[in-house]
Amino acid sequence: MNQEEKYYLYKEKNFGQRFFGHLGTVLKHKRNVCKGCFKMGLYGQGLFHDMSKFSLTEFAPSVKYYSGRLSPNAVDRKLNGASLAWLHHKGRNRHHFEYWIDFSASVEGYAFGCRMPLRYVAEMVADRYAACVAYNGAEYKQSDPWDYYCIARKVIIMHPDTRTVLEKALTIMRDEGEDAAFSFMKDLLKKCKGSDYTAESLGIEPIPSE
Repeated sequence: MNQEEKYYLYKEKNFGQRFFGHLGTVLKHKRNVCKGCFKMGLYGQGLFHDMSKFSLTEFAPSVKYYSGRLSPNAVDRKLNGASLAWLHHKGRNRHHFEYWIDFSASVEGYAFGCRMPLRYVAEMVADRYAACVAYNGAEYKQSDPWDYYCIARKVIIMHPDTRTVLEKALTIMRDEGEDAAFSFMKDLLKKCKGSDYTAESLGIEPIPSE
């Protein structure tokens, strides 16, 4: 089966299969995010992670395009040119780097990434881990979050300090597992939870481009 055919797999499922399939995926995702956030001491963020997914704007199209093989947002975007569920989601959840993209009057560097508070970078690490677990299931490997990130690494708009912290955490996850990555972020959060940091002040070197 090629990638194009995967976009239409949702048609093979009835409404009940899509409804409960999507609901199960969201709840599994939230459990795994909680697991990561709790290990980093972010109890509130873990409990309230992705609550906007239960809004009608996000839940309805996600049920419609659920297949269990691809993100419903990816299918919606492919078939309709945009995913209103994703646009709604990224504007309400601060653990997504897209939330922190801003614009300037300068043509050079028109779009730029603001430095994310570390507590949301930590939640983003847990989110990326949990998303890969939810979609890859038994085939999940600890390198999956890094590998998925690398697909768009060269074009992602993100503040350099945020990028350096995220990439360090994901490479630790790749090499040592998720618990080591969560421990790394927990140690950083003892120094700073907000955005008053630099990669240099945290003692983190940028990961070389491949």
